Formats: sequence, structure tokens, C-alpha cells
Amino acid sequence: MSTPPSSRVASFGQTEINWDKLDKRRFYVVGAGLFTGVTVALYPVSVVKTRLQVASREIAERSAFSVVKGILKNDGVPGLYRGFGTVITGAVPARIIFLTALETTKISAFKMIAPFELSEPTKAAIANGIAGMTASLFSQAVFVPIDVVSQKLMVQGYSGHAKYTGGIDVATKIIKSYGVRGLYRGFSLSVMTYSPSSAAWWASYGSSQRVIWRFLGYGGDSDKTAAPSKSKIVLVQAAGGIIAGATASSITTPLDTIKTRLQVMGHQENRPSAKQVVKTLLAEDGWKGFYRGLGPRFFSMSAWGTTMILTYEYLKRLCATED
Repeated sequence: MSTPPSSRVASFGQTEINWDKLDKRRFYVVGAGLFTGVTVALYPVSVVKTRLQVASREIAERSAFSVVKGILKNDGVPGLYRGFGTVITGAVPARIIFLTALETTKISAFKMIAPFELSEPTKAAIANGIAGMTASLFSQAVFVPIDVVSQKLMVQGYSGHAKYTGGIDVATKIIKSYGVRGLYRGFSLSVMTYSPSSAAWWASYGSSQRVIWRFLGYGGDSDKTAAPSKSKIVLVQAAGGIIAGATASSITTPLDTIKTRLQVMGHQENRPSAKQVVKTLLAEDGWKGFYRGLGPRFFSMSAWGTTMILTYEYLKRLCATED
């Protein structure tokens, strides 16, 4: 005898915790601490990626290993955390905006596509993709200035880039030279990079989870009604994070390389346009120039994504309210 649809839905539903079941105050306070810890652990990867993307042809450091070696030789471990103070200052409000927009939009998106006869993975991909893109659009107002300042600190004194005394010094000089709009250098490209990246990441994460659960015998026409163990849930979520990171990094690395170059080259007298950056990359390395830093970006998005999603799902379980 087959399992009633309602039982199958209930079984799968036990692997997710919806926004309306969370203690919001605890979620924001505990989340700020947890995500700060994750940022500390993975920040050096962003520094390495950024340096790879802005290196000139004359710079010999074309591999992640050589970049790390050079940083440790010249600046020691602190060199791997250049710009960290600026990032962590803006990360908390940006993360609050992102997660709030993500969860509330996801609920609305699922309701919107509910009447359509689509498979569960397809519904998850659409709803999560819409939520991820919307959340990214809302949070870019905070993320972009933080990006601009932190990336200048990451590459200061490297490959001919200017030196600064800190994040405030960078922001002050940018505003003095270009006004507030200077802090939003590359904003359109950031939106074009991070919004599709966020959409691809969350769409891949949501749909891959459901495909994996169906493969394991949960959902669909399966007769399994018992909730999966916590360890199995964590493993499936981790696998979803890796798949999502691989998908998003492959799609968006070229735009990220152009955006990063635009944001860190503002110290020059004649700032390059996006078109000029494209021409320079093609002249130096051909099409593979657009994939500079793909290795670190892939690792960053997969490691960050997997760590972030496990932290996020753990945070949701920690802050879930009793029914």
C-alpha cells in the first residue's frame, strides 16, 4: 500500500525549519556570533582570490600557493586578514538584511508557484533562486562599499597599488576623490555578479537537496515516513552546499574578476572602464584571464557555502520555537 501524500510531505518537511517557526531575536544575536566565526576561518581565501584577480602580467604570482607564500613572507599571518575589520563591521547588518529577505521571499515564492504542477526539485529551484536573487539585491547597498574598501586593503602595496592606514583612510580618500559614488564603484557589476550567483547558489542548494532526499528514499513515491536522522540531514545539507558552490562559481567567476579589477584600480589617474578591463584581460591571458582565481573562488564558494549553510541550518534548529 502506498504512503499518503500528506505523510510524505510531513516526512520531508521535518528536514527544514520555516521562518515563522524561529525566535527572531535569538536568531539575529546568535547568528552574528556564528557567522563572525565562519568569516574568520575563511577570510584568507578571499584575500588570495582578490590578489590573483588583480595581478598584472609582470607579477609572477599566478598560483594560489605562490600568493599565500608571498603574503606570509612579506606580512606574516596578519597579511591574510587585510581588510578584515572593515568586512566584519559591515557583515552583521548586511547578513541580517540578506537572511531576512531570503526567508521571507522564499515563503512568498513557494506560495506563488504552488498552483503549478511542477516537480518538488523544480519548485525548490525556482523559489530558492528567486529568494537568493532578491536577498542579494537588498543587501548589495551594504555589501558593495564594504567590498570596495576591503579589497583595496587586501591588495595595498601589491602590484603597484596604493597603501592605506586602514578602512577609514580608504573610505575618506575615495569620498574625497570621487564622492560617495566612489564607494559604489562596480555596483552594477556587483549586482550582475552576486545576484545571479546568489540565485544559482540557492536554486542549486534547494533542488539538489530534494534530489538527494528522493535518491535516499524520502519524498516522491517512497514509503518512508520516519524522519531522517540529524547526521543524515547534515550530510545532505553539506552535499547540497558543495554542489551549489561548484555551480555558482563556474557561472559567475568572469564577472567577479572584472568587478574586482574595477573596484581596486580606482587609485589610478585614469580609471579603466569595464570594457577596458575586458580588453586588458583578453590581451594578457585570453579567455582564461576571466577565470583568474577560479580555484580559490570555487574553494571559497564551496567551503564558505557548505560551512555557511551548515551553520545557518544549525542556527535555525537552535532558534526554533516549540509548536
